[in-house]
Amino acid sequence: MAEGRVAVFAPSPQLTVTVEDLDGVPDIHVHAGGQGVWQSRMIDSLGAQAVLCCALGGETGQVLRHLIGVDVEVREVAARNGGYVHDRRAGHRDEVVRMPADALSRHELDDLYELTLVAALRADVTVLSGPAEDDVPVPHSVYERLTRDLGAHGGRVVVDLSGERLARALAGGPEVVKISHEEMVADGLAESAALADLAAGCRKVASSGARAVVVSRADAETLALVQDELWLVESPDLTAVDSRGGGDSMTAGLAVALAQGRSLEEALKLGAAAGAVNVTRHGLGSGSGDAVRELAGRVRLKSWEDGGCEH
Repeated sequence: MAEGRVAVFAPSPQLTVTVEDLDGVPDIHVHAGGQGVWQSRMIDSLGAQAVLCCALGGETGQVLRHLIGVDVEVREVAARNGGYVHDRRAGHRDEVVRMPADALSRHELDDLYELTLVAALRADVTVLSGPAEDDVPVPHSVYERLTRDLGAHGGRVVVDLSGERLARALAGGPEVVKISHEEMVADGLAESAALADLAAGCRKVASSGARAVVVSRADAETLALVQDELWLVESPDLTAVDSRGGGDSMTAGLAVALAQGRSLEEALKLGAAAGAVNVTRHGLGSGSGDAVRELAGRVRLKSWEDGGCEH
């Protein structure tokens, strides 16, 4: 039986096709993808119930319906879902083609908002994830409305966004914000990737009312501001196979821990472990709950103060 329920707002999942090399023969993998799908997959692996709230349309949407693999609340739409083809036969990702998602109509958007609101109010925690960078299927204002409306009714909101989507969600007052150090600098929230600047950025983000701000820093220690205390999160050192998706898995771990009633400090450990496991695998948002829970006990939190030495 699943422990904890997490609603994930993923307005437009992607159809992903990846070509790998298997002993000199092309090996084709077809999956549902996109930030919210990868997060939902890890949430499910960690023993919570993931409910993906999304719009599906066109031929890509028809295929995605059979590939998502977790519980879904779906608005069937005329707008096509996006997709991409990646070639990894040379050991790195080469993008062959990318098709952006179509924008939703006014009626489609209203219905998607309504079904997401209902699913989120029934959940313990809601994750707001974004579409692909070049996809704009929904207005950025949707993130502010969802954050504000859920918070007004006791909903716990975790946002994993950047750019204008993040700015609008912050205006709604989320509980937890997950962001990468590159995104924090690009969004003008930190002057540089130095720890002191990132710490100042965390405090700026927390002024929205967030109880925790978590900044992933690639293979360096994660920086977290939890109720005005700064922590460095030291993950187990594992050999990376594919670094993509590590941040999404971290967000999933944070959300699951909160949905299961754990503390923010415990959520940091589970999130860090989920991110560490994900990068050891080729599949994004993948990894077993047993592996994540084992590694969570090996995550270390170290207090860090502004002006202190970088660890």
